[in-house]
Amino acid sequence: MLAVTFVLFIGGKFELASAAQPNAEFEIQKLTSCYALGTDAIGRGNLQQGKNIYRDCFTQDAVLTAIFPDGATQTNYGTDSWADFVYSVFQGNGYTATQHLMGTINISVENNKASMTSYLHATHKRSETSIDVANGTYEDQVVNKNGRWKIRNRTLKLIDFLNLSSPTTASSSTNARSANSSTTLVIPNIPRLK
Repeated sequence: MLAVTFVLFIGGKFELASAAQPNAEFEIQKLTSCYALGTDAIGRGNLQQGKNIYRDCFTQDAVLTAIFPDGATQTNYGTDSWADFVYSVFQGNGYTATQHLMGTINISVENNKASMTSYLHATHKRSETSIDVANGTYEDQVVNKNGRWKIRNRTLKLIDFLNLSSPTTASSSTNARSANSSTTLVIPNIPRLK
């Protein structure tokens, strides 16, 4: 009590932010898992579940942008629009399941705003013998509204998108181990919105 009185007396400001910041960082970090779970629901073909999960991760007016390795970009406004885009890409490429792994999460909190970056490694199953693998970085602007942290702006910068396929049964194990014999680059079929 004496310390608080002293701080107020000398005109200082008593801040509780430092005690709350670790909790804020934890809450913000959970948004990366939230997004991955929503995206993987869409990857299983459950668009509505993905939309519902996204609503827990993002503000209602969220802006989401993807920048592809070839420089093409896609921007959507609102999570339902983004979910529809993700669903069209996944369906257009014939994915039967996806798995999004998030890591190397860096968060900077300032009052009710934060910035966050996180690395992505995503696997997209085409068949029992073929997957597409994507790697990139998410750059997020996060806000706290009514006591809840949500992503307001998300930019995905993809650094690669590769197709990996198992060698055919006719290939010998020697050929399968030869340099890049089972790896080919395939540009994903990304629908472009007009």
